[in-house]
Amino acid sequence: MSTQPPPDSGAGDESPARQGIQSVELAMTVLRALEEGRGPMSLTQTAAAAGMQPSKAHRYLVSLTRVGLVAQSPSSGHYDLGPAMRRLGVESLRRMDEVALVSEHLPGLRDRTSHAVNLAVWGDHGPVVVRWEYGAHALPITVRVGATMPLLNSAMGGVFLAHLPEQLTGSVLRGQLEAEALDEAVRDRVDRIREEVLRTGVATTVGGVIPGVTSLAAPVFTAGESFPLVVTLVMPARGLTEHDTARLSAELLSSTRAMSEVLGHPVDPHRP
Repeated sequence: MSTQPPPDSGAGDESPARQGIQSVELAMTVLRALEEGRGPMSLTQTAAAAGMQPSKAHRYLVSLTRVGLVAQSPSSGHYDLGPAMRRLGVESLRRMDEVALVSEHLPGLRDRTSHAVNLAVWGDHGPVVVRWEYGAHALPITVRVGATMPLLNSAMGGVFLAHLPEQLTGSVLRGQLEAEALDEAVRDRVDRIREEVLRTGVATTVGGVIPGVTSLAAPVFTAGESFPLVVTLVMPARGLTEHDTARLSAELLSSTRAMSEVLGHPVDPHRP
């Protein structure tokens, strides 16, 4: 008698898919506890972080150690992420196209807000627009993909000023201003921009690059040491109320947090 399973008829596919395998999900809870622990952990610490009894956590740790996803120190007995987990992480990063992954989220943000959305990366001479999704509202002018934007006057520039080291942004800013050195007024302005972005999570400009246009920008952080990407909402300033700006800023922050999580960046619940 054949032992092959019958052909898949397609019936009932959804229920098993929704059920999943609970033991795999519980194993991931243990791995996530080790990840969030930021270093080697004892059995007691791991169990507490995973919300399990130590005896149950120990069984999962034994199996995870056998397949290399967890390693146990011979000297301390503490547990940490293992060599197989490191190989998976390196391979995941190798395959990751950060711009492509973030770009998949831009149409949704555009549809939820009805406003234009763009994505910028850091280039040799400042922020470079690499994606643009047109919204439902007409703008007096749009910025072409590939354009380099000013650091001081653009919302995306403000985000980069806040999150990149001054040694990097300073030379670009001097080049854009065609100045050999930044005077006190410019430095004060940069400090104000940095403080606002780090406090609120969002950079805001009104008419900074395009007259009559308000821009809201927020960072998307990556898993490694790469520079952040920046997502910007672009909208007509006319008729925009403080309530509208607050609502759109909240939607932008929620979206960029989700994008950061997709790129593997640990989400900080206390960060704006």
